[in-house]
Amino acid sequence: MATVELTAESFAPALEDNDIVLVDFWAEWCGPCRAFGPIYERVSQEHPDIVFGKVDTEAEQDLAAQFGIMSIPTLAIIRDRVVLFLQPGVVPEDGLENLISQVRALDMDEVRRSVAEQQEATAS
Repeated sequence: MATVELTAESFAPALEDNDIVLVDFWAEWCGPCRAFGPIYERVSQEHPDIVFGKVDTEAEQDLAAQFGIMSIPTLAIIRDRVVLFLQPGVVPEDGLENLISQVRALDMDEVRRSVAEQQEATAS
């Protein structure tokens, strides 16, 4: 699957309709973003069951703000509507493949239990 542009309108449906969504927060003027773009595109071709979204932080400032994007490129990996990874910087191709393998291998029931425990601990 090729990468898809995500907007404020298409973001929530992308998360609701897909198990795994990767999001590249980027901008046209950003040199590292332009370096990461071809890597992201190549890896997207190998995983047609995953949505590889791109959010232009200039056009979608509110969406970038919701994720607290302070530096670009920033990669977010979301599975079952849970943000599992959010990190700025260029990820090399083998690193991106490794992240995808780790996300696929996760027991999401365990992840949800862990998130619930953390939320309870911080609420106390």
